[in-house]
Amino acid sequence: MGSRSDTTEDGAQRDVGLRGLWARVRSPITSSPRPAARTRHAVALTAVILAATGVYCLLGLVRFHLFRATSMDLTLFDQTVRGFASFSAPTSPVRGMNLGKGMDFIQLGEHFSPILAVLAPLYWLHDGPETLIVAQAALFALAIPSLWLFTRRVLGTAPAYLVVFAYALSWPIARAMNFDFHEVAFAPLLTAVMIERFSAGRHAVAAVAAAALLLVKEDMGFMLVGFGGYVLLQGRRQDGVTYMGCGLAYTGFVRAIFIPAVGGDPNMYWAYGQLGGTLSAVALKALTDPLDVLGTLLSPQIKVDTLAFLLWPTLLTCIFSPLMLMALPQLLERMLSDRQQWWVTDFHHSAFTVTILLCAGVDGTARLIRWARRRHPALGERGASLMWAAAVCVVALTLVPRFPFDQLIRPDFYDRKPEVVAAEQAVAAVPSGVVVEAVNHVGPRLSARTTVLLWEDKEPTAAWIVADTARVAYPWGSADRQRQRVDELKGLGYQVVFDSEGYVVLHRV
Repeated sequence: MGSRSDTTEDGAQRDVGLRGLWARVRSPITSSPRPAARTRHAVALTAVILAATGVYCLLGLVRFHLFRATSMDLTLFDQTVRGFASFSAPTSPVRGMNLGKGMDFIQLGEHFSPILAVLAPLYWLHDGPETLIVAQAALFALAIPSLWLFTRRVLGTAPAYLVVFAYALSWPIARAMNFDFHEVAFAPLLTAVMIERFSAGRHAVAAVAAAALLLVKEDMGFMLVGFGGYVLLQGRRQDGVTYMGCGLAYTGFVRAIFIPAVGGDPNMYWAYGQLGGTLSAVALKALTDPLDVLGTLLSPQIKVDTLAFLLWPTLLTCIFSPLMLMALPQLLERMLSDRQQWWVTDFHHSAFTVTILLCAGVDGTARLIRWARRRHPALGERGASLMWAAAVCVVALTLVPRFPFDQLIRPDFYDRKPEVVAAEQAVAAVPSGVVVEAVNHVGPRLSARTTVLLWEDKEPTAAWIVADTARVAYPWGSADRQRQRVDELKGLGYQVVFDSEGYVVLHRV
């Protein structure tokens, strides 16, 4: 039993400890700097989000109004979301006829993206492809808060602002906004939320975001497998195994049941015949002949170039983070394929991993700094973090001229040339409510008020046709063939109702 003096001393220590604890608990509530700082950050981030959304909208909407958007894929998604908005099947006549599956083809049979249904209420406000462009811009920008929170937690406040600025200017986002609309619009936001909420210990919210990510596309299950591997390495073994199992099961279930159930072909995008006919065959090939698989991964040179463009914006520090496991499945899916459009930087595919790679860069930088400080204790953690973030921002700026955001500062990007005026007149010559076969870059401007099909070199199915005999357009190999086809259609009874600057509108009574 202790003496009275011991008891008094212990009591005094407890009293001091309790007062200190109460001061710590009370200070976030009563102290004005913290709420004021939170308000400033909220205002600053809101300004960044609005500015980014505005820039993205400008790029997308100018392209739309100047006939640079395409039916493959803006009209395709416009028709799909319109189906959701009208509480009917999400059909895409333009894609169905293109695939030879008819006008009632359900788009979920090509890529299983039921998350597109959340955009349906926006069509009650404005029914047209512009809605998708604006929605995609906002979704890309809304990844900024989660990316900022994650970076601030790991590296500090100033690096967080620099990293989100680098994201806002990043070339994968620029490429995605420059190529119509795709389901990838949801990926940066959801992956950023997953990573940030997991790092904050909010595992339930991270799991909800992961479940939503699965609804973006059928192959997102593989990304969830990679995330599960990261979670496993963080010591949450049960959660990691659960993520990996759910990801594999979901992708397998969708490919085997959901896609065939709505009339799709689950092997439509199988592009790995050189490695095997099934996923298990590819895995066996990787185990038995890894050098051949590695050669496929890095050849031709364009694959290495794309990987360099993906990794260099983080100064390669992303490769030192286990978060790279989350990006790895999508990178392998692209680079092991036999489809060149998946290897290059030209389209939207890189936007699936842009926030993952940036978060991995942040995490990898923190790990490198900790490693360096163990050997050089004098190294300042804050200064090193700020230097890395500033360099990342500079890299993002240096890449802008190589990618689509550069168009926004060039006056010719906004020119309404004579062919644009002629295209507008051609669109006006087509009445509302009809089925029209339109050349690829004209279809989006008709999609809000007509049923658009892609004009191809095959027997016509629509009474109205809009051709472009002056420019090469997908899927035509040349403008000459379009001119020949127009003459053939005249022989089939089609009459020319408009002809200017190469645009020809034909109608068959």
